[in-house]
Amino acid sequence: MTALIIFLILALLLVTGMPVSIALGLTVFTFLFSFTSIPMDSIALKLFTGIEKFEIMAIPFFILAGNFLTHGGVAKRMIRFATSMVGHWYGGMGLAAVAACSLFAAISGSSPATVMAVGSILIPAMVKQGYPPQFGTGVIATSGGLGILIPPSIVMVMYAVATSGMVVTGPDGAPVMSASIGTLFMAGVVPGLMLAFMLGGTTIWRAWKNGYPRMQRAAWHERWQAFRESVWGLMLIVIIMGGIYGGIFTPTEAAAVSAVYAFVIAVFVYKDIKLSEVPRVLLSSAAMSAMLLYIITNAVMFAFILTSEQIPQQMSAWIVEQGFGVIGFLLMVNIILLLIGMVMEPSAVVLIMAPILYPIAVKLGVDPVHFGVMMIVNMEIGLCTPPVGLNLYVASSISKMGLTAVTISTLPWIITTLVFLGLITYVPQITLWLPHMLGMK
Repeated sequence: MTALIIFLILALLLVTGMPVSIALGLTVFTFLFSFTSIPMDSIALKLFTGIEKFEIMAIPFFILAGNFLTHGGVAKRMIRFATSMVGHWYGGMGLAAVAACSLFAAISGSSPATVMAVGSILIPAMVKQGYPPQFGTGVIATSGGLGILIPPSIVMVMYAVATSGMVVTGPDGAPVMSASIGTLFMAGVVPGLMLAFMLGGTTIWRAWKNGYPRMQRAAWHERWQAFRESVWGLMLIVIIMGGIYGGIFTPTEAAAVSAVYAFVIAVFVYKDIKLSEVPRVLLSSAAMSAMLLYIITNAVMFAFILTSEQIPQQMSAWIVEQGFGVIGFLLMVNIILLLIGMVMEPSAVVLIMAPILYPIAVKLGVDPVHFGVMMIVNMEIGLCTPPVGLNLYVASSISKMGLTAVTISTLPWIITTLVFLGLITYVPQITLWLPHMLGMK
């Protein structure tokens, strides 16, 4: 009954169109004043202790790095490199879009930013080359979702923050540690590359079936020139992943280093951003960071209420008693997350649902890292499904197509991603192989 009251209050507030962050805060305070005797002092303390985690600092730094790279010409150079390598294949520019999205995802951490950076250049170019706008829009809107799966990923940081500090036990009663940001980043590498190849395969098949144009094969000196121009942006991938795995710095420190590096290459190396434009980039990053941190603050309170009322523990006990099993539970989670992902932003979904579902998953023996990557793939699909799919709106604004037309254009790649979700859900080795090999598990 307690759980029903909490979720009913939240649902009613969200239906009114209220922002998620405010709805979470009002849900907590409404429940506190009406149904519990928890002292307000503990809530105030939780507000501060909940967001003073060192890991949270990674979020504004990754946002800042992504904004420097998005406003600069890094995406343009990566697109040129990707096109020189695969442009001569069937659907060459579409395949280049998948490759460029994968590369930009590895330095931005944001799906909408990836769609905007790659799509604003490639969608008009593909139409000019003779591709139908539906093809380019569909492939870029879905491939942009790689931005939250291929590390660094802001949503992965959200999942780590939402589940850190939770005391949960496995099926044998032993305590289970929550997933660290570094482990999640490494766990996202193989699934991210695998999905990129699957999306690329769908792109080639669609282009071959419909006879779309192919580009002329680039000479090796042209490929080398394109690589040289993009190498400064590509080095950021090496710095982040190499630095974390090599133990040189933590994920949060990697985010700070990436922000400084992105500033240097955008302003002094590529010179795409003038010094006078830097305050505008800083202000934009600060606004986005403040929005996400406000959501985190209210989500921390929401998770505190759930934990204090023992709701996740009671739900996990009920699910175990019903005999759902791991297969049934994961299927149910996927359905729930896909539905919620259609109407809510990924960060908010993860911050709300992870504290509820995570203890149940661990109780049934699901690895925390595997469960986190599975949640993120669900959120990736949510970014490409109406009515609130952010990638759809960004792609629509670039291509000047209606939301319905954009949605229909993404269907072949959405189906591919759903197949991939099934693989990730029931073959955890795909996610856990690299962390195990690196000794992180």
